[in-house]
Amino acid sequence: MTRTPVRPFRSREWFDAPGRSDMTALYLERYMNYGLTPDELRSGKPVIGISQSGSDLVPCNRIHLQLVERVKAGIRDAGGIPMEFPMHPIFENCRRPTAALDRNLAYLGLVETLNGYPIDAVVLTTGCDKTTPASIMAACTVDIPAITLSGGPMLDGWHEGELVGSGTVIWRSRRLLAAGKIDEAEFLRRAADSAPSPGHCNTMGTASTMNAVSEALGLSLPGNAAIPAPYRERGQIAYETGRRIVEMAYEDLRPSKILTRQSFLNAIRLVSALGGSTNAQPHIVAMARHAGVELWPTDWMEFGYDIPLLANVQPAGQYLSERFHRAGGVPAVMWELLQAGKLDADALTVTGRSQADNLNGREATDRDVIRPYAQPLKEHAGFLVLHGNLFDFAIMKTSVISEEFRNRYLSRPGHENVFEARAVVFDGSDDYHHRINDPSLGIDENCILVIRGSGPIGWPGSAEVVNMQPPDALLQRGITSLPTLGDGRQSGTSDSPSILNASPESAAGGGLSWLRTGDTIRIDLKNGRCDALVDDVEIARRKTDSPPPIPESNTPWEELYREKTGQMGEGAVLEFAVKYRGTSNRTPRHNH
Repeated sequence: MTRTPVRPFRSREWFDAPGRSDMTALYLERYMNYGLTPDELRSGKPVIGISQSGSDLVPCNRIHLQLVERVKAGIRDAGGIPMEFPMHPIFENCRRPTAALDRNLAYLGLVETLNGYPIDAVVLTTGCDKTTPASIMAACTVDIPAITLSGGPMLDGWHEGELVGSGTVIWRSRRLLAAGKIDEAEFLRRAADSAPSPGHCNTMGTASTMNAVSEALGLSLPGNAAIPAPYRERGQIAYETGRRIVEMAYEDLRPSKILTRQSFLNAIRLVSALGGSTNAQPHIVAMARHAGVELWPTDWMEFGYDIPLLANVQPAGQYLSERFHRAGGVPAVMWELLQAGKLDADALTVTGRSQADNLNGREATDRDVIRPYAQPLKEHAGFLVLHGNLFDFAIMKTSVISEEFRNRYLSRPGHENVFEARAVVFDGSDDYHHRINDPSLGIDENCILVIRGSGPIGWPGSAEVVNMQPPDALLQRGITSLPTLGDGRQSGTSDSPSILNASPESAAGGGLSWLRTGDTIRIDLKNGRCDALVDDVEIARRKTDSPPPIPESNTPWEELYREKTGQMGEGAVLEFAVKYRGTSNRTPRHNH
C-alpha cells in the first residue's frame, strides 16, 4: 500500500531532484557503491538517519554499536531506509579539560548533518550526560521528526555485599581515603566494582537524569530511560524505536509539535521527584531555548521545589538503576506525579498519544524504590534558586541535604535555614587540591569552600569541581561535608548540597571575582539569598583590582567557545545559535 506523508520527504530533493537529473545522478551514484539500489532511494520511502553516539572513546554509549542493528531492523520492517552516521564523541569521565566543551560542539556538528544531508527523520542515540541535550538541541534547530534511544544504565554495582553506585562511590570513597579508613587499592576496587557491565552511570547522575528528562519531554518511548544496557528489553525497545520513527516521518511529528512550555515544566517536576542531577538545569534551559520555549529562573521554584523525592536511588537514596527499572522506572514516577495532579496530562509525545495515555497502568511495583506521592523520602526535593551580591543566579540541590548537614548549619533556633560562614576561596581545582590541607587557612566547620574560575569562560567549558570535600583533618574528625559554592558544576552522582552554576561567573565579572578569603557569606535558604557581608565601598574598591587569573585557550574551539557561549543560568548555549529554528523548512542549495 502506498502511503503519503503529511509533508513531502526532503530526501526526494536529493534522489529525485526536480529538473536536475545531473544532480540526482550525482547524489545516487555513491550511495549505490555499497549496495543500495536506485529503486530503494527513489521509492519514496523515508530516509531515517541514526546518529551514532557510541564508540570506543565513549564507553557509556558503546552499546549502541550493537543496538543500532535492532534500530535498523525496525526501520526496515516499517518501510524506511536507515542511514547511520557518527556523532562527535562526548565522554564525561575522560574528556579534558571538561566534556562541557563538547555539548555545543556536538550540537553544531549534528545540526549540519541533519540539515545538509538527505535525512527525513532521525533516531538520536543517547546515554552519557551531554549526548542527550546535544542531540535534542540539534533536533530542535533542524526540526525534523526525531526520537531518542538511550543505551541504558549499567547493571547494579556490588562491593563486598554492598551496593556501590558509579560516580557516587568515588565521592564517598575519597572521603574515606582522606580520613585514613581505606587505602588506594581499596579505593580502586570500589570504583571498579561500581561499573560491572556496559552502559552509563547506574546512579541517578546526569546520564540517567537526562534520559529521564527526554521521556518527560515526550521525545522517547515510555520506559526507554532506565532499561539496563545488557537487558533483552534494551534491544527490543531499540527495534520499536526504529519502527516508530518511520511512522513519525509519515506523520511529520516533529520536535516543534511536542516541545512546549508544559513539556519542559513536566521535565522540571520529574527531576525533583527523581533527586536528579544539578546538570539538568543548564541542559533543560538550553534545550528550551533552542526549541523557542521560554523558561524563567522562578520556574524551578514554582513548579519543581515543592515536588517530593519519590525515587529511592543513589545519590539521594539507597538503590541503583537496575532495581529502579524493575520497580517501574521513569513511567512509574511520572504516574505518581500524574495522580497527584503535578503533571501536564495532555502533553503530546512521540507515540502520537498524550502523557496520560502513555502512563495508563504504570504504577510502581516496588514501593521501597518508588514511593507513593503521599509517602515520599523527602518533602520539597527540588532545586533551590538563589541570588545575591555574589551572583544573579545559582542553584542548590536540596534532595541531598543530609541530617548531619541540616543539624550543623540549618537548625539554629530562631535562624532555621539561615547560616553564616567564613569564605575560603580557591582559584580553580589545582589551587584547591594544592592548598586544601594547608593548616594556615584555618578551615573548620564554620567555613564555606568557594571555587571560582570554573565556569564556561573561566575553565573553559564549566567543570564539575564544586563538590569539594573538607580537609583531611576535618574528615578524620568525622566532619564529612562543608558548605561549598562555585561558578562551575558538580557531578550528578555527587551527594554534596553545593551552591553551584553561579551566574555570572567570576571570569565574566560576577561577584566571586571580588570575594576574598576571610569574608563572611550569609546564606538564607528561606528567602533564596546568598550575600557576602562586605560593604559597597569595599566592593567597589575590589572591582578595580586585577581579575582572578584564568588559563589561556589551548585549542581553536576553546577560544571560539569562550567567545560565543553564554552563562550557566541561561543554559550556556552558543548565543548566536538560538535564533536558528526549523532549518529543514528550506532545502539547502545544490552543491554543483
